[in-house]
Amino acid sequence: MPVNLNELLTLAGATAAEQAMLDNLQANILRPHVRDHMSILFLNFADQAEARAFLAALAATTNGLTKSAAIHFAELAQFHATGAPGTPYVGVGLSATGYAAIGVNSTPADTSFGRGMTSAASRSILGDPPVSVWEQPFRQLTAQTRIHAVIAIGDATDAAVSTARDAVLSLMTDSITLVAEETGLAQRNAAGEGIEHFGYIDGRSQPLFITEDVTNEQDSTDGTNVWNPGAGLAQVVVPDPAAPDPTVHFGSYFVFRKLEQNVRRFRQSEHDLAVTLGITDSDRAGAMIVGRFRDGTPLTLQRADGAADPIMNNFTYDSDVNGDKCPFHGHIRKTNPRGSGGAELLPDERRHLMTRRGQTYGNRTDVPFDETVPITARPTDGVGLLFMAFNSKINFDVDGAPGAQFDFTQAVWANNPGFPVGPPPPPGLDPVIGQGARPGQSYPLTWGESDRSVVPAIAQAVRMRGGEYFFMPSLPFLRGL
Repeated sequence: MPVNLNELLTLAGATAAEQAMLDNLQANILRPHVRDHMSILFLNFADQAEARAFLAALAATTNGLTKSAAIHFAELAQFHATGAPGTPYVGVGLSATGYAAIGVNSTPADTSFGRGMTSAASRSILGDPPVSVWEQPFRQLTAQTRIHAVIAIGDATDAAVSTARDAVLSLMTDSITLVAEETGLAQRNAAGEGIEHFGYIDGRSQPLFITEDVTNEQDSTDGTNVWNPGAGLAQVVVPDPAAPDPTVHFGSYFVFRKLEQNVRRFRQSEHDLAVTLGITDSDRAGAMIVGRFRDGTPLTLQRADGAADPIMNNFTYDSDVNGDKCPFHGHIRKTNPRGSGGAELLPDERRHLMTRRGQTYGNRTDVPFDETVPITARPTDGVGLLFMAFNSKINFDVDGAPGAQFDFTQAVWANNPGFPVGPPPPPGLDPVIGQGARPGQSYPLTWGESDRSVVPAIAQAVRMRGGEYFFMPSLPFLRGL
């Protein structure tokens, strides 16, 4: 029986085909690999044979660095049972030019992947700035600076990442160039929860692909009775076209973007919005921008930070159809409208959600969650998010919108001033990641009431600094090189 990609995967009683998929799929796709530290290497290949040998060595059955989802799951179970940390995560992805560099013609078919993120077509769709203002390593202006591969290394400690990084570098020959490297460092609040640099809990509202994971969330205090996060495997994996057996050998499209955050500008915008609206609860001003309070509680559920135990994912916008609590342009409402988008039926809308595996970068001299720190002491550059996400479909401009993920989410949701579809005025851009002209936006003056004020949109505080599309192939493909 083949793998049913339209369903969740149930680990208890997995079929032979499903187990084969896990044995040959890279880790971190179906479940996140726990890590606070990351090193992300971007490589260029000048010699086809040496590049193929390098990639094969990374995934070798004996002494290879790239582990399978099955091994990751076993290590995760052992960690929960004994606290044993397991082995580092080493993920391997190839760009479209990378496939050409190693002489493989059976490349993944997604159009966005094929043309690359630096292309004029991709930049037009995404609203990205000219390549000339990207950080130098991501411009890829010459054959010698093309990014052919990404190696993502992650673990709980910097020492473990450094050891794995050294092991990867030891396999490289002189014809393999390290074009760029990004270093991820998790940020946490006082409770030890992961946050992004603006201070908000991050990484919530992820689709879940394992039945047992959905059950665990259902049994938690959050629950799944209002919003079920379960999604079929087809939302994250696709058959690997160059693998020996695409019926059990799968991969996933991997989107990387470096997003720099101007924390001072964002914090000032929160303050200015509260003053402009004449509201005293400045925390709510920030929550109207993001859609959640800093502790993760959705704005649609409560009017003030700390008024109730945080509910992370078990909610919809059914009680807020007019945006009287959470504005339509709130970041999390823009990027996961939960049936309130007004343009598609809920099953189709859900198919656009992608699996995010981002990591913050940059060192702070201030404490991100300390609200007593003056706004002027917040950083203006050098910190941000290494956005990373797995997709089964990036592109939507050729074969229509259904199921498209990253490109669709950025272009049709975040950058679209008319989405979600609702009462006038139009909501405007996503104030966090939206790119383009920023018209004024409507905010409720009182939580849950219809009184409104249209104010100038907040200043853009997130700047795209570079990125690329990759495909994380199956382990048998890499070994076969």
